[in-house]
Amino acid sequence: MTQLCVSIFASDPERAKRDIAAAAEAGAQMVELRVDELGDSQAVIAIVLASTLPCIVTCRPTWEGGRSALDDAARLDLLRAAAAAGASYVDVELVTLAGRDGLGEPVPREKRSGIIISSHDFQGRPAKLHNLIAEMDAAPADVNKIVWTARSIRDNLEVFEILQQRSKPTIALCMGEEGLISRVLARKFGGFLTFASVSREEATAAGQISVEDMKRLYRWDSIGPATKVYGVVAHPVAHSMSPALHNAAFDQTGHDGVYLPMLVRPGYESFKAFMESFLNFDGLNLSGLSVTLPHKENAFRYLQEKGAEVEPLATRIGAVNTIVVNRSASTPVLRGMNTDYRAILDSITEKLGIKREQVADLRVAVIGAGGTGRTAVAALAHYGATVVVHNRTRERADALAAEFNGQTGQVVAARLEKLCDSCCHIFINTTSLGMFPKVDASPLGQRAPEFTADTLVFDTIYNPPKTLLLRQAEEAGAKTIGGIEMFVRQAAAQFEAWTGRPAPSEVMRKVVEKRLAE
Repeated sequence: MTQLCVSIFASDPERAKRDIAAAAEAGAQMVELRVDELGDSQAVIAIVLASTLPCIVTCRPTWEGGRSALDDAARLDLLRAAAAAGASYVDVELVTLAGRDGLGEPVPREKRSGIIISSHDFQGRPAKLHNLIAEMDAAPADVNKIVWTARSIRDNLEVFEILQQRSKPTIALCMGEEGLISRVLARKFGGFLTFASVSREEATAAGQISVEDMKRLYRWDSIGPATKVYGVVAHPVAHSMSPALHNAAFDQTGHDGVYLPMLVRPGYESFKAFMESFLNFDGLNLSGLSVTLPHKENAFRYLQEKGAEVEPLATRIGAVNTIVVNRSASTPVLRGMNTDYRAILDSITEKLGIKREQVADLRVAVIGAGGTGRTAVAALAHYGATVVVHNRTRERADALAAEFNGQTGQVVAARLEKLCDSCCHIFINTTSLGMFPKVDASPLGQRAPEFTADTLVFDTIYNPPKTLLLRQAEEAGAKTIGGIEMFVRQAAAQFEAWTGRPAPSEVMRKVVEKRLAE
């Protein structure tokens, strides 16, 4: 069983004891005590004796990414003291263990702790990775630990291969944001342990996750070999609330899945390389993806090249935000969807109490000609609405209008300055105006809009939940829809496509609201 280990910088013995207690309370099964800045063996012994959890003691030198300036002999003396005090394991670098002539045994034979032999590369993948692992396998140690900085998200797959092919207990992880999934999925692939931090502010390595997030956000205790993997593909991706949303939905419904942030560099070739490697990796069980900036068009292109099914309106839009992976056949079968357009239409029709076909009676102002604006125009025009595209750059508005005009509804372009004079029933903001942190901005500027009780104002921004535009609309007596509604609806449609179950929409909505409040 893979252990969840919290890594603690034990530079202050009293603080270290408090951190150990906090780790235990949060659900950690083990702690790593980083004694890099302690030169006093008595202080190390005191912390080990006070630990309420099994502990690994590490004194990492500066030349291996740590903080200890001690020579090898002094560092090994600290580890011997920790072992004599009852540490479960001591961590010794491969370089130190291999060259310890004259330094004696790394730990006392009469009270032997386990030995973790480790190697770290902060620049990228070690050039002779498999030679390094073979050297570790031959070393007199109980656990191998190999860690490097991910060059791309695909490096995680080599970590999983190492765990699948291990000949002794092994810790294998990638550092950095792109390596996050190796930390969460260590349990799926049978790693000896994974590291977490005691809090989000106290990570001891790049990309390390807090123990609370590991347990609650990523549902650590529910992950097993058969767990299905889902994720959001984006760049950047760290800010995404989708993992919190979908993992809460999996938890609520008992679905055996975990949803992860997947950082994929911009460009079609990066996206294609990611898809080709992750889809076909044995044991990963990749079962569905959310796709957002800058990869929605890349996803559509990839699915087209593969001859995969893509729903007609998503094809018309030219962008996919959802990939469903069916693994019932010998090879994965892919399907592409765009749940954004569904969310836009359903948010509007439910608010107005109408059917989609009745959208044809409406005149809609769409503010912005980017990806979300394009989706809104395509969806509304498809159902026959008259759409007016307002954009800061008139040429983009003209091009978007020309592309969709006459498909079913009429689409025209207008200057952004004319927005307040528009006689539309619905106004949809698809720009970033008003998004956190620039919350004092609005597509209307400071001009009071001439809205009525029959006007509907829809802002696709969800942070903040109530933008200046929505406040302006409410003050004018108009109906409003916030971005949370669209965000939850598109995510719920993804969940249903992946699992075949009704989405727990209210649970998902509460997660978003709580995250935004925090």
